[in-house]
Amino acid sequence: MRYGFIYTGDDPELAVELASLAEAHGWHGFFVWEGIWATDPWATLAAAAVKTETIRLGTMLTPVPRRRPWELAGQTMTVDRLSKGRVILSAGLGVPESVEPRFWLFESDPGRRERAEILDESLELLEQLWRGEPFEHEGRHYRATRTESMLPPAAVQQPRIPIWVVGVWPAPRSMRRVARYDGWLPNFAPPGAELAPGSPGFTPEVAAEAVAWIRAERERLGLADRPFDVVQEGSTPGVDAEADAAVVRPWAEAGATWWLEADWNVPSDGIEAYARARLAAGPPRA
Repeated sequence: MRYGFIYTGDDPELAVELASLAEAHGWHGFFVWEGIWATDPWATLAAAAVKTETIRLGTMLTPVPRRRPWELAGQTMTVDRLSKGRVILSAGLGVPESVEPRFWLFESDPGRRERAEILDESLELLEQLWRGEPFEHEGRHYRATRTESMLPPAAVQQPRIPIWVVGVWPAPRSMRRVARYDGWLPNFAPPGAELAPGSPGFTPEVAAEAVAWIRAERERLGLADRPFDVVQEGSTPGVDAEADAAVVRPWAEAGATWWLEADWNVPSDGIEAYARARLAAGPPRA
């Protein structure tokens, strides 16, 4: 099990300092949130990359359908190069306007189906763009004309920067997308139920069922020998190591490979103190 921390604030200078603090206290990953109108997470991660040496860096998470794939490719490749191959891309559809109107201040929500189409096409494009080689693409939402000039250097990590994808269990189409990539960021909606914030009802037992399905699907796709992460987000107090481990252990036994520590309910004026204390306490090792 590896352990990451999600910084829920919006101060880039503090985020860079916290990334170094996380590395010093044994955390394996440091993540920042990505908003639509907010401080730039990739600029923040680029700064963190040159101040750290071993810790993984990423967003939690990037609403890929809201981004131009070629710009996102350049940002992730830059952080990947500055970090010498430590960046992770966490990819999702973005929340619907009915759930979070603030997410759609500047444009209308095209709907889940179209956002899913754009996500699929964008992820295909990113793989091509990260190689730094000439290619052509003709899709429903994007096109790319082949060029031989001013090609960027390839991403450090090959065959691609790791992509963790949000997937709704047990929705087949959503989970098939997850299985094609490098990690699962779980959402849960039982058949007939609406997707709800926090995925109520998602337990280690449900996670274990999903992990077994993913493993079988990756076997079918010929991807069983490639690394794959199952990422569980949650919160532990950081006071009693055994109590913290007891929270995380059932998820590890269910197949989770990463625990991401996050408390989105901390008031904005308390985030710095919370983050410093929780990082200094170290990961909740199961």
